[in-house]
Amino acid sequence: MAFRPLHDRIVVESLDSESKTAGGIIIPDTAKEKPMQGKIVSVGPGATGSDGNVIPLSVKKGDIILYGKWSGTEVKIDGKELLIMRESDVMGVLN
Repeated sequence: MAFRPLHDRIVVESLDSESKTAGGIIIPDTAKEKPMQGKIVSVGPGATGSDGNVIPLSVKKGDIILYGKWSGTEVKIDGKELLIMRESDVMGVLN
């Protein structure tokens, strides 16, 4: 299934956090915190300004981003767990 986000929304694939501590202790899935890093899979065309012009997004497909712990809506598309969020939920892009 092809999915194309609308307006200023982006689709993000979460990057899993480490399942082991620095000391070698394995963290079970139930004790892990939600990831706050992800890779952008798809972006919308941009938000529409008050003058009717489309304002393009400042992020692009393939960017690794940081976002808020409870940002976005979790969806499952083609068996993949993805997040759909607005560009304003993105805190920054990792270089």
